[in-house]
Amino acid sequence: MPTTISVSGTLDGGMRRYYGTGDLGSDSQDEDQGPIFQLANGATLRNVILGAPAADGIHCMGTCTLQNVWWEDVGEDAATFRGSSSSQTMTIDGGGARLASDKVFQHNGPGTMYIRNFQFQNIGKVYRSCGNCSTQHQRNVVISNITVTRPAAAIAGINTNYGDTARISGVTIVNDPSRAVAVCEKYRGTTSGEPTKIGSGADGVNCIYSASDITYR
Repeated sequence: MPTTISVSGTLDGGMRRYYGTGDLGSDSQDEDQGPIFQLANGATLRNVILGAPAADGIHCMGTCTLQNVWWEDVGEDAATFRGSSSSQTMTIDGGGARLASDKVFQHNGPGTMYIRNFQFQNIGKVYRSCGNCSTQHQRNVVISNITVTRPAAAIAGINTNYGDTARISGVTIVNDPSRAVAVCEKYRGTTSGEPTKIGSGADGVNCIYSASDITYR
């Protein structure tokens, strides 16, 4: 698609494949790419495949739901939550993504993102709360019943100085005998420059999970 598709209400793609062409960008990490889909507050997108190039994937402008959406080759990001209220939610339920050199799901606005019943392969991070957005917020993510096949760097990255939380359960990590994949990375976020990584691991406050929530296969 050479232009962004705006979605309000529900769009069922019937498992059709969409590409980001022309002005939308490429499959690179360039920061100025447009999304293939832009979802209005309350919208649902289901049964869609994003092929390559995938540009900046999907933008959710408020509460939205992605059901059975698949990314063959993630571009800048697979999907970005750009809501405006702490009560808004983005739900990703079913589907999968692969070939994301950086993060898969990006969280820029406030609110809570739910990621469940999803497969990841050859990625950087599953989720990242924006580390250096010009306006920062407390953000929450709930991750459950996912499978991550290495290469992969981390499940979640959050900014503890803004009160972010990550609740993680039912994670299966494949091909990681050395336990190299970080489950929850903690950063000191900023509004300019680069965020600072300050630690990782469960703490019961910001990174909320137990050893039994992670299975290695």
